Amino acid sequence: MSWKDLRLCLFFAQIESLIAPSLRGSLLLFNQYHQELLMTDSIVIVGGGHAAAEAVTALRKKGWAGGITLIGDEPSLPYHRPPLSKAYFKGEVEHEKLLIRSKVVYENAQVDLKLGTRVTRIDREARCLELSEGGSVAYSKLMIATGTRARKIPVEGAGSSNIHYLRTLADVDRIKAQLPPNGRLLIVGAGYIGLEVAASAVQQGINVTVLEAMDRVLARVTSPMVSAYFQKRHADSGVNIRLNSRLVRFDEFIRDGRPCVKAVMYDGCEHEFDSAIVGIGVLPNSELAKVAGLNCDNGVLVNEFNQTSDPQIYAVGDCCNFYSLLYERDIRLESVPNALEQAKVAVLSMLGENVSYDSVPWFWSDQYDIKLQTAGLLAGYDDYVVRGDAASDKFSVFYLKQGRLIAMDAINSPADFMVSKKLIAAKSRPDKVQLADINFSLKSLL
Repeated sequence: MSWKDLRLCLFFAQIESLIAPSLRGSLLLFNQYHQELLMTDSIVIVGGGHAAAEAVTALRKKGWAGGITLIGDEPSLPYHRPPLSKAYFKGEVEHEKLLIRSKVVYENAQVDLKLGTRVTRIDREARCLELSEGGSVAYSKLMIATGTRARKIPVEGAGSSNIHYLRTLADVDRIKAQLPPNGRLLIVGAGYIGLEVAASAVQQGINVTVLEAMDRVLARVTSPMVSAYFQKRHADSGVNIRLNSRLVRFDEFIRDGRPCVKAVMYDGCEHEFDSAIVGIGVLPNSELAKVAGLNCDNGVLVNEFNQTSDPQIYAVGDCCNFYSLLYERDIRLESVPNALEQAKVAVLSMLGENVSYDSVPWFWSDQYDIKLQTAGLLAGYDDYVVRGDAASDKFSVFYLKQGRLIAMDAINSPADFMVSKKLIAAKSRPDKVQLADINFSLKSLL
């Protein structure tokens, strides 16, 4: 090496000695920041139902490469809940068949599952969740999908071990374990859950009595005509339905070594049963959001993108209250399709694609060999049209408000249901004569 080359090497060595510490420090700070970013660049989903399962797969399909954490207070993976009052109650399907996604799906999606875990607090400033088991989970975006819980009946004796609420797998397992073959079951409430359980139970040889405080079954969700149809079908199947029934208290007693329950009515009548199920509605699980300072009113309030009053937090499904562009009012829906669609909308919003939620609400109920499919919301209807004959167990009822189709009930009429969803979305004003004519093609109205 020449003297000239040696001098150049010494010169560059001196320069390196001056700038290297600064570069090393910058690189160290960059790596530290990058690691912190990776740790917090995570979407956390609180809830273990349909919306949570849908959000996981939707995030990966849309290319989200960050972390995903799913926190559910039940020990099971998210599962289908509608069969709980039907196929699962009758023993026709096992737990594993109820899972919305298999465990492999979550593993392939690299989801951090925290099951049997409850979130005790949302720290919005630190963007983290405090957990019942201790510790915390950081989030960059948060989805609240906590669903609903059963409304408790406010009567004396309701805390008895014989009084049940049907919301989870564990609830059904307890009910079935306590109810003997050919036993006597009391159901309080003639809504969807109450009547579905009644149908499932009576088909297994169980003696069923349904108490309803109102003057007809399904009074909150359908018209008197459809109520009468279902009431007759249950009565014909052996279900004892008692309307305008006011329950005062439950008394627990022992018969043949087994705990039983006595329902004492306002008129003094007493009815004895092996077990009772209360189905008088649900309440949104919005307390976590409310304590965190998010705007709440009959659920967590969200905009058309399912975004809460905190732009980093979203709420979907049964626990949220949103403004319906279709009905021009705030609504909270207890509907699996609604939960699935809102989960997709929230995912898109989280990833920067703002798509407004404006789906037509729809619901279904299976009782005996009857499939009831409902599209839209009938509140405020001032006219209705019947298509078909109730005696044939195949008919539809269309609900109109000032000539506009706002909702419909389809009894074993899936084709009418599918077309009606589109007509409702289009705010259609169909001709009543055409609606009633079973030979007229509803598709031509699209």
